[in-house]
Amino acid sequence: MLNILTEKLFQRGIQELIRRDLDLKKVIDKWGSPPFWTHDDGFPGIVLDILSQQVSLESAKATFTKLERISGVVDPEKFLLLDDKMLKKIGFSRQKMMYVRGVAHSTLKNELNFDELKSLDDDQVRERLISLKGIGGWTANTYLLFALRRSDIWPSGDLALIKAVYDVKDITTVLSEQDIVNVTRKWKPWRSVAARILWHYYLKEHGRDSFL
Repeated sequence: MLNILTEKLFQRGIQELIRRDLDLKKVIDKWGSPPFWTHDDGFPGIVLDILSQQVSLESAKATFTKLERISGVVDPEKFLLLDDKMLKKIGFSRQKMMYVRGVAHSTLKNELNFDELKSLDDDQVRERLISLKGIGGWTANTYLLFALRRSDIWPSGDLALIKAVYDVKDITTVLSEQDIVNVTRKWKPWRSVAARILWHYYLKEHGRDSFL
């Protein structure tokens, strides 16, 4: 059974987490519940996730908005009509042009079927996405979390989440990526909810409200 978050399940997850974890409860008490951040699935969703690699999500969203403006609809056919000069002008790096073109070609050849991904379990989705050039674990996990709205996803390596874990848990020693993952295990099967709480904390502590 696929655990897909709805607004109702998201609120249930928050309540379960704050009962279990007093540190997360303190975040909610101070800053309130996080938004139920999501984004579109399919080709537009994976483009946004690729654009978000190693840059702020605000910057990625700005580039994506410019892409929407020039192409009307963000789909594989229209994307492949755009040349390097145009894509660079709106904020694409050379690498990200190549990655998104690869996804576009795979989609048009039906090697990648976004509708099929919806019926696969989390590990199967990761495996399918990571087989594409330019998509690693973080990108696959953010697609699972925001686009497919799976309930138990932790995007390892996300710097804002790592910083939030250190702050919220008052951790003063240096942890490995695996150590961070071990900290998150107590939040299963609601790690996607915990991630949103921690992003919310990070944004609020830095005077921001949203990144999507």
